[in-house]
Amino acid sequence: MPKQQHILEHIKTQAQNIFPKVVAIRRQIHQYPELAFEEYQTAKLVADFLKELGLQVQEGVAKTGVVALLKGAKPGRVIALRADMDALPIQEANPVEYASCINGKMHACGHDAHTASLLGCAAILTTLKDELPGQVKFIFQPSEEKEPGGASVMIHEGVLKNPAPQAIIAQHVASYLPVGKIGIRAGEYMASADEIRIVIRGKGGHGAQPHTCIDPIVIAAQIIVTLQQLVSRVADPRIPTVLTFGKIEAQGATNVIPDTAYLEGTFRTFDEKWRTQAHQWIQKTVKGIAESLGAEVNIQLQKGYPVLYNDVLLTQQIRENIAFYVGEENIEELPIWMASEDFAFYTHHIPGCFYRLGTRNESKGIVHPVHTPYFNIDEDALRISTGLMAWLTYCYLISHSS
Repeated sequence: MPKQQHILEHIKTQAQNIFPKVVAIRRQIHQYPELAFEEYQTAKLVADFLKELGLQVQEGVAKTGVVALLKGAKPGRVIALRADMDALPIQEANPVEYASCINGKMHACGHDAHTASLLGCAAILTTLKDELPGQVKFIFQPSEEKEPGGASVMIHEGVLKNPAPQAIIAQHVASYLPVGKIGIRAGEYMASADEIRIVIRGKGGHGAQPHTCIDPIVIAAQIIVTLQQLVSRVADPRIPTVLTFGKIEAQGATNVIPDTAYLEGTFRTFDEKWRTQAHQWIQKTVKGIAESLGAEVNIQLQKGYPVLYNDVLLTQQIRENIAFYVGEENIEELPIWMASEDFAFYTHHIPGCFYRLGTRNESKGIVHPVHTPYFNIDEDALRISTGLMAWLTYCYLISHSS
């Protein structure tokens, strides 16, 4: 057991005591979801709670973000803890008393739980102020779900300065992990994500006279099929790569060839150098196909979130401390995941660790994945989330104190 056994027991006791409050906060946020950069009520709730704790609070960062600082009684390092606050444009279908009251908006990715958990963590760490060597920066971030991502805006506005944290950690709910389990992975964990938009301008006409037309639909089909060679023949097979087109629009008919076709897709990978090379290949290939068939083409390749990298040394240390809190048997080693997260921006500036909090409970029917109308969490996970993050924060600061 760790030398700071009494601190561990104190944190676990505090986590149990604050559990009802954390649940209430989570439900309040869940009932009144707000989309990216619109989190005004949520930000006020967060700021008011932090001010009651006596923390130094900065509001309006990246429009709706909130940053608070806890100064320990002893000198030491600075660690940042991050939670995201935005909801999704989804109509909730859960038959629960705390279901969304806002039509077409829902906390379908657990950000309500992230925010409530970090508030609970702040309350616990405040009780340990006299024991802390260093400072804790609490980052409540807007717009994780929408590019350019609240993380990039907050970084631009100086969230990693004054004081500058030496590390940052965050947790995210996992609908595929049972309550009580924590998932973690060192190194590359989540993919970069870029958006592709292609407009093909041909020449429309009667479907019975294709020889008089430049068919943008056929050209779009050829572009989609040819671009799949990016994954199968151009990419190094040792680098995970995904190219998917999920939207095609062309306002023709059974006997009408339209003038224009429109495509939207996503490109994801785990290597920043290859990411740049792939963009160039996509641009060149799309233009070459369209021009060779007589069409005009416009392609926009918008860079999104970068690869999320969990610092190996930091993640190893966090993993050891998670084991003290939940037991080695409750730690799951995670595979790489082709989804993306804007927490990745932080990991390109300072060492970071992004781990998963199990929220699944099949006996309660809580099995639905994120970004769906039936997503929910087993709130018993909030008994773990607050104390675990407080414990990891304490262990980091203690391990780097003189």
